[in-house]
Amino acid sequence: MEFSLGQVFEVIADAVPERECIVWQDRRLSYADVNQRTNRLANYLNSTGLGLRKGRGELANWQSGQDHVALYMYNCNEYLESMIASYKSRTVPFNVNYRYVEEELIYLLRDAGSRAIVYHASFAPTLSKIRSDLPDLQVLIQVADESGEALLPGAIDYDTALASSSPEKPENETSPDDLYILYTGGTTGMPKGVLWRQGEILVAALGGRTSDGAVITDLETFTERAQKKAQRSLPAPPMMHGAAHWSSFFAFHNGGTVVIQEDTVRLDPDDLLSTIEREKVTSMLIVGDAFGRPLIDQLRKKSYDLSSLRAIVTGGAALNASLKQELLELIPHLMIVDSVGSSETGSQGTNISTRQSGASTGSFKLAPDACVLDEGLTRLLKPGDSELGWFAQTGRVPLGYLGDQAKTERTFPSVDGVRYSVPGDRAGIRADGILELHGRDSVTINSGGEKIFAEEVEHALKAHSAVYDAVVCGRPSERWGNEVVAIVRLRDGVGASEEELLEECSRHIARYKFPKCFIFRDEIQRSPSGKADYRWAKTVALEESS
Repeated sequence: MEFSLGQVFEVIADAVPERECIVWQDRRLSYADVNQRTNRLANYLNSTGLGLRKGRGELANWQSGQDHVALYMYNCNEYLESMIASYKSRTVPFNVNYRYVEEELIYLLRDAGSRAIVYHASFAPTLSKIRSDLPDLQVLIQVADESGEALLPGAIDYDTALASSSPEKPENETSPDDLYILYTGGTTGMPKGVLWRQGEILVAALGGRTSDGAVITDLETFTERAQKKAQRSLPAPPMMHGAAHWSSFFAFHNGGTVVIQEDTVRLDPDDLLSTIEREKVTSMLIVGDAFGRPLIDQLRKKSYDLSSLRAIVTGGAALNASLKQELLELIPHLMIVDSVGSSETGSQGTNISTRQSGASTGSFKLAPDACVLDEGLTRLLKPGDSELGWFAQTGRVPLGYLGDQAKTERTFPSVDGVRYSVPGDRAGIRADGILELHGRDSVTINSGGEKIFAEEVEHALKAHSAVYDAVVCGRPSERWGNEVVAIVRLRDGVGASEEELLEECSRHIARYKFPKCFIFRDEIQRSPSGKADYRWAKTVALEESS
């Protein structure tokens, strides 16, 4: 059997109604509270005429038959409530990058065919400027915040919408065929909406498997698991990125509590660590070095009681092995879990580091149905095959990309009658079955006839103790075709010459992969989740060459 996301949340809420579900600032909402609040919002959405338009069986893989709800907010309880409520109402929520400027927002909301939007009041002025460009946007729900912005014309206050609606379970019957949509970040191209069936994403990334990897096929297993001792999870990155709301729903589907840090507008390491201490958080999600380095620096400044914290999970970007080692020295009982996957695959593998095992980066134990296809997409690579292939996923994979047949057919090919997801990462399989991940092909640099993966050069640079952050890209070169350019931020008060950085690189990568140019900057631009912004890096590299 398969289940919808609203269905799973409801049975867990019935099983542990008094347990804390979401904790943020002065709000402590139980599962019963959140279940009732999401019923109210779902009923409000349905009362505006939104919901299911056409059944899955009548649609192609790149089409949606449901109304779409844009979520334009910082992290808050309303973000997660809006997701659950949308699933209950048979509408589909999708993530909006709150850093987008007006032109980008218009593109995204049009591409998604958004009929409704839930947004923080602080974004009202931006939304007001583009409102006339979005004639299909009919329902506006404004979440009050410290900005004090007045309601936009035609909008309704979030709490008012809840108060006006019934707390009873919505009358419509949800289905595992209902959609889950996740928009890609667009750091290397225009954002695309990845379409999943809810029955598939539940298993692929949201806790629909048991601890031994078996697919859960009955609701009783969810309720029995939830009734055991609950974990307390803190997803530190913005929920507009998949890793953070995946972490949240994984916690919900295990009967856990989602704890949100006080300050959700900027990364405040003291706030994060203080929240862990105060709320007895057991696991925290971060995104690679952009979160790891500030946390380490803060831990060296101030002591915290982190005895409750058992695991730090990093998703979306790997945590450098040298930073892992520093964290393990500072928090000796910690387990660090690198989780690899993508919007198009779900979770594909893990790398676990402890003080006893030591720290490593870039190698992963494969999850069920994760695999590597050969260069020509004709066969599966076996352990020990020397060639580099495409990191892929089969079994439970997305339907496709919203409104894009061509990209759907390219990314989700069939090999010997089996459908795969191949989003573009290059990888190989060691003889022991461990995956070696090389990086995204779209940011690979072809220099002098050799393929160089930006991520491996970045990891080599970050191994130097003076490097706070680094991002690597290619730019045109008369001699090499393309040359490797490293944009580097050094730690405050610490210097390092180009020769010293190249010497560190020599310990980790072949010489042909070395940067041909270094650009030193006080800040490196990243997405709010911590992912590298390669478009920005390419612009900087080209500007320096002109």
